[in-house]
Amino acid sequence: MREKPPAKKSAKFQFDDNVSDSVSVAKPGVLKPCPSSPKMRSNGGGSTAESTAMVEEAWERLKKSYVYFKSKPVGTLAAMDPMAEDLNYNQVFVRDFVPSGLACLMQKEPELDIVKNFLLKTLHLQGWEKRIDNFTLGEGVMPASFKILFDQHRGKETLVADFGGSAIGRVAPVDSGFWWIILLRSYTKCTRDHTLAELPEVQKGMKLILNLCLSDGFDTFPTLLCADGCSMIDRRMGIYGYPIEIQSLFYFALRCARQLLKPELGGKELLKRIDKRITALSFHIQKYYWLDFAQLNNIYRYKTEEYSHTAVNKFNVIPESIPDWVFDFMPLRGGYLIGNVSPARMDFRWFLVGNCIAILSSLATPEQATAIMDLIEERWEDLIGEMPLKIVYPALEGHEWRTVTGFDPKNTRWSYHNGGSWPTLLWLLTAACIKTGRPQTAKRAIEQVEQRLSKDGWPEYYDGKAGRYIGKQARKYQTWSISGYLVAKLMIENPANLSLISLEEDKKIAKPRLTRSASF
Repeated sequence: MREKPPAKKSAKFQFDDNVSDSVSVAKPGVLKPCPSSPKMRSNGGGSTAESTAMVEEAWERLKKSYVYFKSKPVGTLAAMDPMAEDLNYNQVFVRDFVPSGLACLMQKEPELDIVKNFLLKTLHLQGWEKRIDNFTLGEGVMPASFKILFDQHRGKETLVADFGGSAIGRVAPVDSGFWWIILLRSYTKCTRDHTLAELPEVQKGMKLILNLCLSDGFDTFPTLLCADGCSMIDRRMGIYGYPIEIQSLFYFALRCARQLLKPELGGKELLKRIDKRITALSFHIQKYYWLDFAQLNNIYRYKTEEYSHTAVNKFNVIPESIPDWVFDFMPLRGGYLIGNVSPARMDFRWFLVGNCIAILSSLATPEQATAIMDLIEERWEDLIGEMPLKIVYPALEGHEWRTVTGFDPKNTRWSYHNGGSWPTLLWLLTAACIKTGRPQTAKRAIEQVEQRLSKDGWPEYYDGKAGRYIGKQARKYQTWSISGYLVAKLMIENPANLSLISLEEDKKIAKPRLTRSASF
């Protein structure tokens, strides 16, 4: 077993959210920015010839994955595995392109065209009529993916978009629109130019996405109701309801849109709705999704069948429903945002994407962000393992796996979305580490990735409790495995790059009065 590193109390990096302002790093000397680009690269996890060669290879493979429409780059292929069937891996996925787009933006000489073209092309696809069988989807839905086909009759290239109708399980992606807004803000932050964001069609696209999510309904919660398979976990995995990944992305997108939307033409009223939702959503997540040792003990002692506004157990959670593994997993120092909260249900699983996005968007309070990083360091063997990073912990097994996944042969225990390890998530962990002042934690994960990822052919995911084995059905030369590694390196080399994907705490947002400690 590896020796656990001591908790770091390094200075945090503070960034100004104003796009037009220059980026500055508080307390210089902790990490000094240095140039990074395909032409001039240095190693973030230790200067070795192997690492330098790996970075060179990653850039070459990323360039080869570029997809062109009418001679202009518009995205990157999901994977380029010559030994496996294409299926839908020969398409441009919105969520998959985000780390590719960030890698292009974070270079010393940013490649702006591919990101701009991607944003505009997916916006064009949003305007299409989205019909599945006899049902029409909401006007603001963004595609999950698109591909380029050559129409021999017309003699020209055509775009074909998938809004979930071709997906396994036929679920429309809720996260695509959020990632699109977040990447638009990253592009605007990088260029320090609002021209693209202020285009009428771009403003309309943002409004359509937000109106779809902010529409009035029967909900008593500010969280967004979602089906299974609506995000990166695009198969049945028991995340129906209010999954933390979607809530964190929803919050992040709302705050990004707050910076990008113009008050003209109805924008002022939408901005008011955004402000109200941001306040309610942050309160709800910080208060009801947070779990540390003290809160676990509170839930363990919950009384049930409480009525009225004075109820402590507001969701009528039965204490006996707490799984045994949680008591062993929860350290005295640390905590995390649990996977889901709804009536009589708390999903105690750890989901990396939701927790890291909560840190980057400042949905998690500074104290909670510190506690999340404490948990990762305390449970390194479980959450990081030999090949970073676990998408969810723990895996579903036995009867629970059969009932929750429907006997899904791809999501067997410690595989794929069911506790598999995904190298692309390295960029999210690195960003969260830098924001919380723990770059050494990120460097440790990067060094582990560099031991195998390139030698194994850049696979999509790894199997096994420690992430030791290449995924049984994993595609190799997976583009976001490549770009996720590059983004992590670019941020370690130049911490100022974090500003493209991070928001500082908004002091105007009311914080819940927590009666318990965030972390011991």
